[in-house]
Amino acid sequence: MKWRSDPNFSTFRIGRRELVIHRDLASQAGQILQQLGALTSAVEAGAGNRQSAFRLNLDEGAELFARRGRRGGLIASILSDTYVGIAPRPLTELAVTIEARRREIPVAEPMGAMIEWIGPVLYRGVFLTRAVRGMTLWEFLKTDDDPTVRNHVLAQARAAIDTMHDKGLFHADLNLHNLLVTQAQESFTVIIIDLDKSRLLDAPVSSAMRRANASRLLRSARKLDPSGQYLDAAALSILNLE
Repeated sequence: MKWRSDPNFSTFRIGRRELVIHRDLASQAGQILQQLGALTSAVEAGAGNRQSAFRLNLDEGAELFARRGRRGGLIASILSDTYVGIAPRPLTELAVTIEARRREIPVAEPMGAMIEWIGPVLYRGVFLTRAVRGMTLWEFLKTDDDPTVRNHVLAQARAAIDTMHDKGLFHADLNLHNLLVTQAQESFTVIIIDLDKSRLLDAPVSSAMRRANASRLLRSARKLDPSGQYLDAAALSILNLE
């Protein structure tokens, strides 16, 4: 799904940087670009699976969640945050996330993306969402030992995944870090994050693709919790992984 201009977003270009930002934050585009410029050149680690997530505090109390594009695998040692292409992945993710929200899939609210061109087809990128207070499902499982609450949150995660599949979204990297647990008073919800390389379909996700997502999530659970201390057979069953 390619990015196309959207009436709810504005585009700003300064030098090598291109910022697409929600119109509610257009007046703060300069401040956002300044903070993102400092972020792309920073050496400190952020949060998340690849230490690529940061919070941006803007004027008037607004907060954004910024995720730098970071490579994984062997290529990360060569091109840690540099990508090749004429269709930047953060803009594709923005288009996918906007449509996912329209379909009422529980994903973080997309707020924009920034591309920094470092060559004709070389770029670094940042994806922006509205900041959400919460923790990843993996962090939650390690900190909450109330079995009733844990089972409720696992059921919420299962419901979020089922909704994602029923409404045609295939997640390319479903894992325990990409399910975010949020709380409002006594109620918990789970939202799906990091839709980079995800695919939107015109029909519900096929059984084979659902099994692929389940297999990827199970590998994540086995890698993070090989002894089953936090995710035993009963927990995996709630997630539909056993």
